[in-house]
Amino acid sequence: MSQSKPTIKHDTLFDKPFTTPLDKASRFSFDEQVVACFPDMIRRSVPGYGQVLAMLPIFARRHCKYRQQSESGQRVSRIYDLGCSLGGATMALAGEFEAQDLQIKAIDISPAMTTEATTLLSDNYPEHDIEVITADIRDVELEPCDMVILNLTLQFLPAADRVAVLEKIYAALSEGGILVLTEKTHAFDEQYDAWLVERYYDFKRANGYTEMEISGKRNALENVLITDTLDEHHARLRDVGFARHLTWFQFLNFVSIVAFK
Repeated sequence: MSQSKPTIKHDTLFDKPFTTPLDKASRFSFDEQVVACFPDMIRRSVPGYGQVLAMLPIFARRHCKYRQQSESGQRVSRIYDLGCSLGGATMALAGEFEAQDLQIKAIDISPAMTTEATTLLSDNYPEHDIEVITADIRDVELEPCDMVILNLTLQFLPAADRVAVLEKIYAALSEGGILVLTEKTHAFDEQYDAWLVERYYDFKRANGYTEMEISGKRNALENVLITDTLDEHHARLRDVGFARHLTWFQFLNFVSIVAFK
């Protein structure tokens, strides 16, 4: 089966100078413009993202033990992809599992994202039990599941709402299930953090971003993407009930944590 791919536009969202106060005050949002260039944006601005996706089916094979049941009565592993964007994590899993093995629920608040994700997933994995849902993950009731993926999503929620989301995930996970949490972070030590940030900008420069684009993206994400320290992530996971959690991946100021129920 030939797989359809999104039409990837080059990320040029911030390649022009701000011209009005309104432009300067604009904030980043996951609209149609972002959707069109999202694969290019992720590839060039999120270090290690491909490696994180590649490990998801490996984790799933270890921890998804068919503890749930589909509507037809089939034993399956239910997985949530929260903040799914274009469904990259869902596709990484579906590509490595038989259709009858998984039930995946991919949720995103952006209609532009879920519209494109629905097309991509239905074109590439029509036999798989995948439901794409347009909703705020803070409002969705989670069914019992074996695995939850929270990739670069928690950082866009108000800090006050993050504990409640993690509590909901913990409650939904079956014993033996896992949460994979991937986030951009900052370091508590200012000098250490400054070094990481500058090397991250070097990473973006090496991937073709200009100084104007780097500055524009930084301004657009101010007060939209709010990072935590790695210690804050682990403390929050412990507080909601996860007794075991470890940082399995770090690339500059991006980390991925696995937490075990």
